[in-house]
Amino acid sequence: WVLSKTKKEDMDDNVAKYDGRWEVEELKENTVPGDRGLVLKSVAKHHAISAMLTKAFIFDNKPLIVQYEVNFQEGIDCGGAYIKLLSSSDDLNLEYFFDKTPYTIMFGPDKCGEDYKLHFIFRHKNPKTGEYDEKHAKRPDVDLKKFYLDKKTHLYTLVVKPDDTFEMLIDQSVVSKGSLLEDVVPPVNPPKEIEDPSDKKPDDWDERPKISDPNAVKPDDWDEDEPSKIEDPDAVKPEGWLDDEPQYVLDPNARKPKDWDEEMDGEWEAPQIPNPKCETAPGCGHWVRPMKNNPNYKGKWKAPMIDNPNYQGTWSPRKIPNPNYFEDLHPFKMTSVSAIGLELWSMTSDIYFDNFIICSEKEVADRWAADGWGLKKLVASANEPGMFSQLVTAAEDHPWLWVLYILTLALPVGLGVLFC
Repeated sequence: WVLSKTKKEDMDDNVAKYDGRWEVEELKENTVPGDRGLVLKSVAKHHAISAMLTKAFIFDNKPLIVQYEVNFQEGIDCGGAYIKLLSSSDDLNLEYFFDKTPYTIMFGPDKCGEDYKLHFIFRHKNPKTGEYDEKHAKRPDVDLKKFYLDKKTHLYTLVVKPDDTFEMLIDQSVVSKGSLLEDVVPPVNPPKEIEDPSDKKPDDWDERPKISDPNAVKPDDWDEDEPSKIEDPDAVKPEGWLDDEPQYVLDPNARKPKDWDEEMDGEWEAPQIPNPKCETAPGCGHWVRPMKNNPNYKGKWKAPMIDNPNYQGTWSPRKIPNPNYFEDLHPFKMTSVSAIGLELWSMTSDIYFDNFIICSEKEVADRWAADGWGLKKLVASANEPGMFSQLVTAAEDHPWLWVLYILTLALPVGLGVLFC
């Protein structure tokens, strides 16, 4: 692994440096003796570290399998744990690895706030212009939250196949799959036709499906001045209404503060409180008849709507052949990969990485997983507290659970006594 000695561009030197610290350490919890991983240690700093592959991966007739382990040992507030597969080039120098170093694939978890992501991005070369565009796989349709917060080691796997399909797996279970041609944004291939930018909507184009009836006439008995609400003439003041009592009175228990300065603060008055005499009465103060809907109210008259005889539909520009159109039926044929890199920023430290592997054989990746992640999973399972310990721990956080536990135990005992 090679630490980057460069910095980000277009940023202040104090912020742009890749001075985030890395260590090689054991897991904090569920440690496997003798097993260590690469750990991101710093908070709010840029980290960049990379390693050359033993040989370049060429996208020909074999699938690409990328697999590695991540443990957010302190949980994660905002930060990523994704990897970049760096594109092969004659001038690739890992000491100068930074955010703009060309990559072929970016894959892995990323989280900020309540947005939990699993990235799969590949850079596609436009066969007409030679320029590269990022293509983002659609988001997994599963809840990823637990993988970021449970402080366990999880296995992330990406499989990209020569038939232009892909799969993303967490802990060897598929969480997303699709086609490089159909399930990425923006699409690999642009549309054959586009809207003509020079086509303009005619001034007399009528897009209104309905219009006011020009022949309609307001009825003679239509009174627009009638209010929507009127007093209810049948309403009767409730018996016991206290006309002479105000709704609020001065608080008799209030006392002027000792530090009150009448020259600075003005004359002191006690705050008002609801009149206690009104609490048992139907109401206090001047009684006003309640309002009700006016049966004669019709509102502002409007002519009824009719079908527009001149309606021409919604206008849209005419279509023309897309001058930038191309068709790439095999986007799997990506730029070869010579190195793997971690270029990350995080607000949480102690992100643990381990057991990176890039290969083409599922059996190899599965065996690698069993010898690494599988062993960690066994140790973590063995260290899991028993059912009784979990119940006690839960009750410590939520004391009301003790009542539930007692009732749960008392119910069968009580039924036994009652019936036996």
